Amino acid sequence: MTTTLLRRPDGEGSVQVKLDPSVRIEGAKVFAVYGKGGIGKSTTSSNLSVAFSKLGKRVLQIGCDPKHDSTFTLTKRLVPTVIDILETVNFHSEELRPEDFVFEGYNGVMCVEAGGPPAGTGCGGYVVGQTVKLLKEHHLLDDTDVVIFDVLGDVVCGGFAAPLQHADRALIVTANDFDSIFAMNRIVAAIHAKARNYDVRLGGVIANRSAGTDQIDRFNDVVGLETLARFPDLDVIRRSRLKKATLFEMEPSPELEAVQAEYLRLAATLWTGTEPLAPKPMKDRDIFDLLGFD
Repeated sequence: MTTTLLRRPDGEGSVQVKLDPSVRIEGAKVFAVYGKGGIGKSTTSSNLSVAFSKLGKRVLQIGCDPKHDSTFTLTKRLVPTVIDILETVNFHSEELRPEDFVFEGYNGVMCVEAGGPPAGTGCGGYVVGQTVKLLKEHHLLDDTDVVIFDVLGDVVCGGFAAPLQHADRALIVTANDFDSIFAMNRIVAAIHAKARNYDVRLGGVIANRSAGTDQIDRFNDVVGLETLARFPDLDVIRRSRLKKATLFEMEPSPELEAVQAEYLRLAATLWTGTEPLAPKPMKDRDIFDLLGFD
């Protein structure tokens, strides 16, 4: 006797992304920070949030990573995620209070961790959509000047590109190496695709953990990008995360003060407004020819 196993098609039961076009962030300047996994996006996002707050802006940072550690240095802990909180009330968002999922961090930066879907079954875009919807339902975006989305690693699917549907400018964090630039090219392609239907445009590149920028400069020249800021590979930056602190809370030194000044300059530049860039992504083979055989 032959037993036939009934298998659900791959993907059935998962929550796929289809964001409500009426759920939009209005009134605030919105930035989405992307980059290769481990490149320092959360450190960059958190310190940029503080820099905006030092300029007197009301800032909301939204972490979009299942690790939910984007706001770790701001709040000094791993805060509960929106998805975790929604599960406790069986996804009845009307039962939640703002203090259940929004937490105040250093210098008044408001912090939200969207979290992630169940491993292998869900869609990151659904999580982003639910988070923004919840923030709007509780009118938490009404008194916000700046929103920063700190997004999971490389863009490999439409779900993780969902913050681009809300952003005015996308920023790419990269190091001066081939793998980081290869990931940056994929992010450029994702933003290029989203820009066809949404207002998001590339604001520029943030060079991180890099003594030089020669490789970044070569790539930028070819595709049409610009470097907005540069942060060196300093031990004090590594230690700040170990101490659960932003760079603006660390013991002062000339090199640290220079980094703080660069973050304040970057925040001021972004607030004033950057020219919208429209870079053209390269083919994979062309990146190897440009950077891979020196």
